[in-house]
Amino acid sequence: MAACRQAGRLLGITVRISRPLAISGCQTAALHWPSQNPVVPNRWPQNPHLVVPGRTMFVQTQDTPNPNSLKFLPGRTVLESGTMNFAGPRDAHCSPLARQLFRIEGVKGVFLGPDFITISRSDENIEWKLIKPDVFAAIMDFFTSGLPVVNEDSTPSADTAPSDDDDEVVAMIKELLDTRIRPTVQEDGGDIVYRGFEDGVVKLKLQGSCTSCPSSIVTLKSGIQNMLQFYVPEVESVEQVKDENEEDAAQV
Repeated sequence: MAACRQAGRLLGITVRISRPLAISGCQTAALHWPSQNPVVPNRWPQNPHLVVPGRTMFVQTQDTPNPNSLKFLPGRTVLESGTMNFAGPRDAHCSPLARQLFRIEGVKGVFLGPDFITISRSDENIEWKLIKPDVFAAIMDFFTSGLPVVNEDSTPSADTAPSDDDDEVVAMIKELLDTRIRPTVQEDGGDIVYRGFEDGVVKLKLQGSCTSCPSSIVTLKSGIQNMLQFYVPEVESVEQVKDENEEDAAQV
């Protein structure tokens, strides 16, 4: 039986067996399982030419706190560094992968992380079981095509990266975001980008599954704000900001 399995793994090659196998029902010329065999069920195709895909890819899914967003894990690197958020098809001009995903009916937003892809659906009445097969196929087809995830002239978001112009307070805020907060948020298929600090208010942009999550306000106030205030006394509050294209996409 083991010899039969090993032969079946050959890609696009007619399975030839050089000598009779010590298993009843296996023929010498080619791998064949007669239907009249009373012991072994007829599970093997009658055509001896067994073609097995040359590349295998397993895409897993993970629920997020946002019922309208689902996290897809292709089992390989998506972005070498940073993250990229696409609120709509118009924003996806720099990413061949995002453009392909937006062609799927029901896909409203695409978020690319280090090793995951978060898909947001346009309507909660569209069941995920209708969207997932097309997303699986699009992801697998793309990663076997050899195309870049993003164009060479595009750079992932790095707004939380330290800058020489940052004062001590801003540098501390960015460090906390990068080391303590963003990794946890990315586990849920989203991200948080620093947008400024003014008059004690930290301005943050939510991305991915966090964009329209019902619990996003709780996350901002009870989670992020409390942590920043604990380590940085100068922080008085945290506010969410949105780009114009995100506001337009939310109204569509």
